[in-house]
Amino acid sequence: MIHNIIRDKPTRLFIFLGGFFIANAVIAEIIGVKIFSLEDTFGFTKASFTLLGESGLSFDLTVGVLPWPIVFIMTDIINEYYGVRGVRFLSVLTAALIAFAFIVFYFSIHTSAAGWWRESQVANGVPDMQAAYSQILGQGMNIIFASLTAFLVGQLTDALVFKKIKQFTGEKRIWMRATVSTLFSQLVDTIVVSYVYLYFSLGFSFPRVTAIAMVGYTYKFTIAILCTPLIYLIHAVIEKYLGREQAANMKKSAMEMQKIS
Repeated sequence: MIHNIIRDKPTRLFIFLGGFFIANAVIAEIIGVKIFSLEDTFGFTKASFTLLGESGLSFDLTVGVLPWPIVFIMTDIINEYYGVRGVRFLSVLTAALIAFAFIVFYFSIHTSAAGWWRESQVANGVPDMQAAYSQILGQGMNIIFASLTAFLVGQLTDALVFKKIKQFTGEKRIWMRATVSTLFSQLVDTIVVSYVYLYFSLGFSFPRVTAIAMVGYTYKFTIAILCTPLIYLIHAVIEKYLGREQAANMKKSAMEMQKIS
């Protein structure tokens, strides 16, 4: 029985896409505590502009945005071949796994550190390994609720917009349903995480949060456009793997499911 399941190409593809989807989402949550300078990273002159009365703004972003576009690309690919139900299933599963990961982080932080380990990296500039460990893994605790809420709302938005566009265009215009759905979902994701975390949790002013969100979304918008050709490449690889007939049947089945979802 299990051998037949593993040999089934659509099942193997779903496991691969789902695994990549979950891994990138979890990685993004864990590494997201670091803020990096986009300009400094690429050697550009540091931007310093004023938006909505907030001065000194630049492209200082969480490194969590680096793998996040892959999550939205996987969302569109999964939606294409497995329908909205496939996206919903993976989104809820991913949110549960992220929550589980941070529960494990919480308890691991609160275990008693061995004295020798606490001082083991002094020569490398880390005087207290326990403090460093707690700061890196524990800092994400402050944003986890906002992040998970934004993730679920963004994913459901992506699936819904993708579904509506595909019902209108059929199999044509892959770029439209993939890119537009991503742009909408990234906008929703940015708004939710920015206002829930920065405005309600940290008490930032409304103009400041709005300005920060607009800067972040500008980056996400640009990346979504640049990733559009990648959608076609992944489609081509999947079509070759499944075969045109099986791929067409899966997309037809996904589209029929979307009509009743």
